[in-house]
Amino acid sequence: MSKVGIIMGSDSDLPIMKEAIEILNSFDIDVEVDIVSAHRTPDKLWDYAQNAHKRGINVVIAGAGGAAHLPGMVASMSPLPVIGVPVKSRNSIDGWDSVLSILQMPSGVPVATVALDGAKNAGILAAQIIGSSDEGVQRKILLFKEGLKIKVNKAAEKLKK
Repeated sequence: MSKVGIIMGSDSDLPIMKEAIEILNSFDIDVEVDIVSAHRTPDKLWDYAQNAHKRGINVVIAGAGGAAHLPGMVASMSPLPVIGVPVKSRNSIDGWDSVLSILQMPSGVPVATVALDGAKNAGILAAQIIGSSDEGVQRKILLFKEGLKIKVNKAAEKLKK
């Protein structure tokens, strides 16, 4: 069974990161959720990054605000794909500090980065990564995308009336 690890730097990130949890649950993908601070719990970060794949994690979603080093540090130590979610925190510089901290990774240490507070898209991307080798998840992604198309077409029809 595929599993996504969802980590965040602080419990204040949970309201945003819940969107990733919810969308992954809707695709019947197991999630493991934890708080791992790059700056306040570096030993826990090291252990998480070094061992997530040994616990059956297939993709890591890491959300962080402010300096937002969590996704990049995990990516530097883990063989797993990492999706970074920049979180606009209360001490943020309008979210740009988080976006740039996650987006501007050096060559060799990729982090897929979604929009500011874009945890739902991070969950969808994680599901698509898993779906590339899991036909059951891929079918659910296809149904989800069909649902998006139907929703837009209904809105367009309503607009024309």
